[in-house]
Amino acid sequence: MDEGLITEHKPMRSWAIVEIMGHQTYCGELSEEVIGGQSFVRIDIPETESGPAFTKLFGAGSIYAITPTTEQVARMMAERHVRHPVSEYDLPAELRAKLRRLESQTDVTDDDEEDDDDRAF
Repeated sequence: MDEGLITEHKPMRSWAIVEIMGHQTYCGELSEEVIGGQSFVRIDIPETESGPAFTKLFGAGSIYAITPTTEQVARMMAERHVRHPVSEYDLPAELRAKLRRLESQTDVTDDDEEDDDDRAF
């Protein structure tokens, strides 16, 4: 076998602009991560003036394009393509108000003298 044909897999690590299906663009440091035996493209988005740093993982099938670039360009583009990390779910204002009213009407004390720990399941 020709030894010149054997290549060692070296983890990729570079700065890039990654375009995802659904017209989404992420800019940051690009690498590869394996989870459950599956390869994902990992992009570490740097902190910007409008948001904290965060990490996203993408399956190869969702990636439309990867444009390798310099760190300086990726950071500049991250400022332009503002993305935010996932945050806790925020209920619409109307539902929050209803929930507050229900909570204020409900007595949360346990007046039941029966020991709940002794119940059979």
